[in-house]
Amino acid sequence: MNLAGWDEVTQGTVLTSFEGDATGIANKKAEERTYSDFNSYTASVASWRVQKPVFNRDICIDCQNCWVWCPDSSILSRDKQMLGIDYDHCKGCEVCVEVCPTNPKSLLMFNEHADLEESLAAWPEKKKKEKK
Repeated sequence: MNLAGWDEVTQGTVLTSFEGDATGIANKKAEERTYSDFNSYTASVASWRVQKPVFNRDICIDCQNCWVWCPDSSILSRDKQMLGIDYDHCKGCEVCVEVCPTNPKSLLMFNEHADLEESLAAWPEKKKKEKK
């Protein structure tokens, strides 16, 4: 197979995360899935990430949106409960933050070198709904 480099892929090309049939992929654990060569699950991307998502367990409702939408299966979840983030494979794309429905969000982006405790201490308060 002749693979195109990142700068040779035609704009608009769909790069799938998995090899072959992805039917039932949501029911498989990350380590049981067959990943495509285009997926960062096969190699660490931690060295070039600038921002990282930080997870706040106290706010999370375990809806699994982040797990479903993460393009690199970097969300660690077992028995429908969010456990954390696999930072070796998270590229900091912020998809998990965008799909999080909680108020405030249970995932927020912080500087790559931010301390966990400092990040959690800086978490915003719940936004109140404005009356019309």
